[in-house]
Amino acid sequence: MMTPIKDWPAAERPREKLLQRGAEALSDAELLGLILRTGDAGSRASAVDHARQLLERFGSLRTLAGAAVAELCAVRGIGPAKAAELLAVFEIARRFAGTALRPGDRYSTPAEVYEHFHERLRDHKRELFLALLLDSKNRLLREVRISEGSLTASIVHPREVFAPVVREAAAAVLFVHNHPSGDPQPSREDLEITRRLKEAGDLMGVRVLDHVIIGSEGYVSLADRGLL
Repeated sequence: MMTPIKDWPAAERPREKLLQRGAEALSDAELLGLILRTGDAGSRASAVDHARQLLERFGSLRTLAGAAVAELCAVRGIGPAKAAELLAVFEIARRFAGTALRPGDRYSTPAEVYEHFHERLRDHKRELFLALLLDSKNRLLREVRISEGSLTASIVHPREVFAPVVREAAAAVLFVHNHPSGDPQPSREDLEITRRLKEAGDLMGVRVLDHVIIGSEGYVSLADRGLL
């Protein structure tokens, strides 16, 4: 029979340990236990026990952070409320780790684009295609989500991409998308879509600066590859 946290020695309870020794003294399971707060009265499983079950099920915090609500709720003791709390904490962590591009920020290198977007996109389970609209000095005007899902010519159409470019009177555009597989190497579809968007930009007098593909541990810049 598992022992509830309230029956643990005071120095070993996660909250007390954090307050006395700092958050870095806690294990992953203990930190998750603090987020989950309560266990299962029926089985006497503590919040930390549930946290250990989650880590055993998903293997790591990063994999857990990418889990869907249904996957989390499949673990005994995790309902929609606790799943929502976990997802909220992981989203806060992503936003904190990422440095968001703000209007007026200047685009300089694809490495900077990767730095801005990799925490946000690297664990996304579907391909997310973004357009960064820039002024004549390559300063950000606006970020536009073009599509979500496997990239095809039908969902990334020049008409849909360049409509906001025209509305914002952007002088240049830069494309960013992720590969859920983790491998940033461009696919045939990536190259074809980029070619079509570059041709449309040339016709409209809008510079297509780059298409940056983000993977789990790196990126590919089609401009750096000479593919624009």
